[in-house]
Amino acid sequence: MASPSRPRQRIKVASSSTTGSYDQDEDDHVHAIYQNPNSRSAIERVLDTPQASAAMVGVLTAIAFALRFYKINQPDQVVFDEVHFGKFASFYITREYYFDVHPPFAKLLFGLAGWFVGFDGHFTFENIGDNYTDNHVPYVGMRALPAILGSLTVPVVYAIMKETGYSTIIAAFSACIILFDNAHIAQSRLILLDATLIFFMEFTVEWWSWLIATGFFMACTWGAKVNGILTVATIGIAVLVDLWDILDHKKGFTMEHFWKHFMARAVGLIVVPFIIYLSFFYVHFAVLTRSGTGDSFMSPAFQETLIGNELLMNSQELRYYDVVTMKHKDTKVYLHSHPDRYPLQYDDGRISSQGQQVTGYGHDDVNNHWQIIPTKALPEAGRGRIVRHEDVIQLLHVNTQTLLLTHDVASPLLPTNQEFTTWPKDDHSRHNDTLFYLNIIDADSEDPWKSKSSHFRLVHGPTRVSMWTHSKQLPEWAFKQQEINGNKNPTEKSATWFVDQVISTESSEGLSGEEVLKEPKKISFFRKFAELQLLMLQHNAGLTSSHPYASGPINWPFLISGISFWTDNDAQKQIYLIGNIVGWWTCVIALSIYVGIMGADLLARRRGIDPIPDAARGRLWNSAGFFLLIWAVHYLPFFLMNRQLFIHHYLPSHLASALLAGSVLSFVLSDTYADLGMKGPVVVGVFTFILFLMFLYMTPLTYGTPGLDGETINGKRLLSSWTLHFAAKEIAEVS
Repeated sequence: MASPSRPRQRIKVASSSTTGSYDQDEDDHVHAIYQNPNSRSAIERVLDTPQASAAMVGVLTAIAFALRFYKINQPDQVVFDEVHFGKFASFYITREYYFDVHPPFAKLLFGLAGWFVGFDGHFTFENIGDNYTDNHVPYVGMRALPAILGSLTVPVVYAIMKETGYSTIIAAFSACIILFDNAHIAQSRLILLDATLIFFMEFTVEWWSWLIATGFFMACTWGAKVNGILTVATIGIAVLVDLWDILDHKKGFTMEHFWKHFMARAVGLIVVPFIIYLSFFYVHFAVLTRSGTGDSFMSPAFQETLIGNELLMNSQELRYYDVVTMKHKDTKVYLHSHPDRYPLQYDDGRISSQGQQVTGYGHDDVNNHWQIIPTKALPEAGRGRIVRHEDVIQLLHVNTQTLLLTHDVASPLLPTNQEFTTWPKDDHSRHNDTLFYLNIIDADSEDPWKSKSSHFRLVHGPTRVSMWTHSKQLPEWAFKQQEINGNKNPTEKSATWFVDQVISTESSEGLSGEEVLKEPKKISFFRKFAELQLLMLQHNAGLTSSHPYASGPINWPFLISGISFWTDNDAQKQIYLIGNIVGWWTCVIALSIYVGIMGADLLARRRGIDPIPDAARGRLWNSAGFFLLIWAVHYLPFFLMNRQLFIHHYLPSHLASALLAGSVLSFVLSDTYADLGMKGPVVVGVFTFILFLMFLYMTPLTYGTPGLDGETINGKRLLSSWTLHFAAKEIAEVS
């Protein structure tokens, strides 16, 4: 997170300046507060010496590493989302393509860590509770990566507060909230993404070198997890405010000065981060070159770039008179027909055509066989007999020798859609109704139709409906098979089909039974990047299924509920993700106090009263205000999301609230916002002691050891809404 004081306060220049003038930034309100350091108390002067600050950060860092690496080998089983992110790391090592809703940076780091400690990638992380030790997985080395990043987060929090101009004791206060937080510790000891996200969202801003560094860390945050985009939004808002301030003619800046600052930020905070973000995906695609579990999410063109992919190995060009089976892309049912007919009248009183039923069937069957019939003259041989994009074709049902047909008759289940049926091939009275356009998705004119790899829509010539199906079953008269009907949107995305098998063909390459090794095809990096970005957004928004530990954003700051990461029934052990209630509720109180102070100050100034010194007000608006912005941008958007949400989504905002809590404490303890005297060390010392005691009390749920009896577990349930396993049943006394 950026320190707002450095870029926001500037020495005024009356004329255009050189590039070197970028370094003339100065924190004016900090300078005003500390203009006479000798007037500060002795304890403040001692604590703010470089030696004391270095000692403080050294102690904090050592404790952070100790707490996050303590018993990191326990449990030696797959815990919570290690089932996903451990698996993704293994895919990088085996180079098998996978799909995930999050960008690849953090997972690339896990893959690198696994490779570094000797993991061969063959453990599949299939189930929570699978044993690492029995399968010889070097899991401690992989868990060490987030533990290191989580540990380094503590000194970075301290450095942010010091860089923003706060005293050593206040910087230590904010750092201790993160240092002794059970949720941050539990999350950073496992193969999970959040420690990487949180570490890289912290940074300080100076000028050119720091500006580029800010862009780099911002890209890493965005590349670690999809909600890292909120950090990008935070910096964007701060930059806009900053540029708006420079644009003010009262500051004395020229437009040349403004444009130099604009271009510097555009390069450092847009161009550089985007290039770095692109580079993560470039490495991602370069490593994952083999077919894997993620193939089916991607387009056929993408899949054919992967070594060993089924579409690449088995797809073949289709020729007229080939007999094929076709499958619906989404529901995976075959296009099917049988001699049975639609009933004369449906249950709702509508009348059918009593034509031959056309349905979707989930199993391989001879009634799934269709022959591709041309509607134009063909050469005797050669590539002129290949079926191509936008050809008009007929489909002959082989077993009944009838042609696929649709007409203006309502389908059995959806009156708005058209019925699909068949018509005898020798009866030409309804020839036009048997004509269909073959629209291959993402194809160019004259592209050949291929089995496996060509996704297509079959659009009826006269009525322009697309052949479509849905998951609802037909009644008993259709053997509870799936309805096939005509969707009136000819470009309906879910009306997508593909040829699954070629049953018979005149092609010499067709049915030899020999697997021909084919070279992977190539498509541009930017096409692959764009396709994956769109899929990530779509699938992230689609995570709407219920989860027993999902929770709403309104609950997160108050720790209303947590997440059960792992349980051991025999030993009654459990890892339960929940924060340190002392630290979290302190942050909530600090947020409330800050809003109250700023609101009261605005009202007072409206009435001509000036209750806060200008220097202190500048600090409240700039540094503390920026911390509030970080908290809000990383928290409030979740109220607009309909996807599955968990308490760990609040951890970045919690870190921001810890920074704000330090700023508020500094203001409350000192009317000059600087000299805390003895009050600072005493208040922070007592608070840290209480925070530490609460941390110790909750450690069995953080580390998953030791096992606890039911009564002890009941004692750990500080809020009745916490769903802890192995709790003893409470029996009400009867008088």
